[in-house]
Amino acid sequence: MNAAIIRQHHSGLPAHPNELDRWRIVRALTRRERYRYVSPKVTPVAGGYLVESRCCSGNIDAKGGIVDVALLHHDKTGAAWQLFRKDHGKGVWEWHSTHQRLCLATAVLNADPERLFWQ
Repeated sequence: MNAAIIRQHHSGLPAHPNELDRWRIVRALTRRERYRYVSPKVTPVAGGYLVESRCCSGNIDAKGGIVDVALLHHDKTGAAWQLFRKDHGKGVWEWHSTHQRLCLATAVLNADPERLFWQ
């Protein structure tokens, strides 16, 4: 009986953001291929995580300020991770890809061969 009450209580809580997955993202970002000398910040946001970092290239912020890198959003209806990139020219988030696992989404973010995230 107590297990049913506990299960019912927790079912209304949002799964994301949570501290465990935030740390999984932080740890995964240490394996990125671009701008390895900066320390990105992973901030919990409604339904996911915002990745920000100092702009080292000068392409987005010539003064090297903090810029948005990526947005990881967990779609609970599809049980998948949506990865967004920031279009800094327009100031909007653009959908990039959907992944069934968080590690697959961070692998795409880390590789970034087209420099869509780490600009």
